[in-house]
Amino acid sequence: MLLGPGPALAGGAAAAPGDARFLLMSAVADDEVNTSLGDPGAPSGPDGFGDADLATSSEESEADRTRLIALVELARTGDSEAFGLLYDHYQTSVYRFLFYRTRSTTLAEDLTSETFFRALRSMTNFRWQGKDFGAWLMTIARNLATDHFKAGRTRLELTTEDMGLHDDATEGPESSVLAGLTNEVLLKALKELPHEQRDCLIMRFLQGMSIAETAAVLGRSDGAVKQLQLRGVRNLAKLMPEGIRD
Repeated sequence: MLLGPGPALAGGAAAAPGDARFLLMSAVADDEVNTSLGDPGAPSGPDGFGDADLATSSEESEADRTRLIALVELARTGDSEAFGLLYDHYQTSVYRFLFYRTRSTTLAEDLTSETFFRALRSMTNFRWQGKDFGAWLMTIARNLATDHFKAGRTRLELTTEDMGLHDDATEGPESSVLAGLTNEVLLKALKELPHEQRDCLIMRFLQGMSIAETAAVLGRSDGAVKQLQLRGVRNLAKLMPEGIRD
């Protein structure tokens, strides 16, 4: 199975109002997050997060959610075709996360493949224990990226090839102040953030994951993710060029 195209990262191209990155950029410009901050230690909810009904993103249709739950259950029994369909559904999200995490197409592709290989090996043991299937995959991907950099096997370098990929646009708020902000500036600033803040912002704004989904991957409460998000946006704002922050 081949990997799909990566994120749009044309080095000199400004973000457009239809670009998902506008969500993050607008938050940086405003230096505020459009969520109410709760107790960082507060529980995620009375029903928890990640039961079988949350097999995929909350933005999926009910029919898609039911289909994905069925595929997960089949894959747990060793059905390779079902796992292949899960790969087709989730690989783009996993790849995008790893690309923004590593800033390398080659490394993102390698780690995406390794993520699904590890998931396949562990599929029969998968349980709905506090995480949905997508969050479980993202946790594997995040751990692989962290382990890779801890081992010192690569440097975070942005190549011309990496900056020329294409991505589908999603809706985001308009912001004329940020019209000239390039992807290179954003990626450079993200690189400087503490790892957990960076991962939080990538998942929340660039991946479009919900607070609950992000919390499941990070192993944090919803309130803690909101605090991470706030701190990350404020730290990111400090790293932006003066003209962007004014």
